[in-house]
Amino acid sequence: MDRRRLGRTSFEITPVGLGCMQFSGRGLIEGFYPPLGQETVTAVVRTALDGGVSWFDTAEMYGRGHSERALTTALRALDVAPGQVVIASKWSPGLRRASSIGRTAGARREHLQGYPLDLHQIHMPYGGLSSLRSQVTAMARLCREGGIAAVGVSNFSARQMVLAEETLRSHGLTLASNQVQINLLTREVERNGVLETARRLGVTLIAYSPLRGGLLTGRFHEDPASLRSLPRVRRVLGRMTPRTVARTAPLVEGLREIALSHGVTVAQVALAWLITFYGDTVVAIPGASAPRHARESAGAMSVRLSPAQLRRIDELSRACGA
Repeated sequence: MDRRRLGRTSFEITPVGLGCMQFSGRGLIEGFYPPLGQETVTAVVRTALDGGVSWFDTAEMYGRGHSERALTTALRALDVAPGQVVIASKWSPGLRRASSIGRTAGARREHLQGYPLDLHQIHMPYGGLSSLRSQVTAMARLCREGGIAAVGVSNFSARQMVLAEETLRSHGLTLASNQVQINLLTREVERNGVLETARRLGVTLIAYSPLRGGLLTGRFHEDPASLRSLPRVRRVLGRMTPRTVARTAPLVEGLREIALSHGVTVAQVALAWLITFYGDTVVAIPGASAPRHARESAGAMSVRLSPAQLRRIDELSRACGA
């Protein structure tokens, strides 16, 4: 299985990880995904591991630690020892000061149940009561004290990435990652300087929502009426409308043709394009609410698209306005 270096850290990760938002079980995330029982969570994690996935991304915000605990409960049940996989989590800055990063480190360790916090990320660059520089400095301090292994950010602009890198460098550290939305319908990183800056700084971009909330699976193109089955907040925030389905139909049809030539699914082609087109800079964290989703995502790492197919998908994506 191919591995990629996470930023300039010593961690080697697979191009596809597992996003664990669906493990939240409570709170705001329930508006997006229904709660999963621990048995299902364990089955999803087992399937991801069987498919070669070596790392998992969760967050404090995902059920106030419930996702972290569900993930590590599954790992323990599957006899995965601490250190055998890479775990990333995130600190939420909403109406909090930078000092809460150190204060909540104990809660992270408690919810992770003995598994190390390999990558700790600032969940967003807004909403905090302290400057970004203060937040990054607090992360650096936690890293220097051994509470975390590496520092990352999420949803940071190119300028904010540079600030984070400069701040960490003053403490003898480097920025490992920036988690941003990237998919065939969301390619702003190519225009706003984030991709170029990540390459220049040696930062890994972690693509969340790599299938645009399921739109790039082709499911809603086969059955547009199934959009109504989605929670309203997911439909509204994800702009999951019949008009969007119609606009993206040529892209999905092109993905379907390529998928048939490889004997794989539309979703696997979309993921394979994402982790190939940008080289080693971009990795992806599709979520999974059932084992079959994890199996499909892991299988995308084995799909080898030709240069001509990569160009064709790129053209179809741009024609959709991405």
